[in-house]
Amino acid sequence: MSEKKELEKTRNIGIIAHIDAGKTTTTERILYYTGKTYKIGEVHEGTAVMDWMEQERERGITITAAATTAFWREHQINIIDTPGHVDFTVEVERSLRVLDG
Repeated sequence: MSEKKELEKTRNIGIIAHIDAGKTTTTERILYYTGKTYKIGEVHEGTAVMDWMEQERERGITITAAATTAFWREHQINIIDTPGHVDFTVEVERSLRVLDG
């Protein structure tokens, strides 16, 4: 059974902005500095953890929203990295419903 976390120490963060604003890059830094990953993934090198689809790695853009959890001090941080391209707006809208609820 998973450990229960206090609601006061839980943060839900959605990273939303236009294309090429650095959303995935920011997420990769958060994952690295919280100890979730052992090295910083780079979008332009195709090594970003959050861009898991082959198309995303080839094109250097996020196509599907991706969620992860990291821990900082005593806080649980739930992160959703969203696409910035207008063609994938539905992914952003879907993420907003999760973050709002």
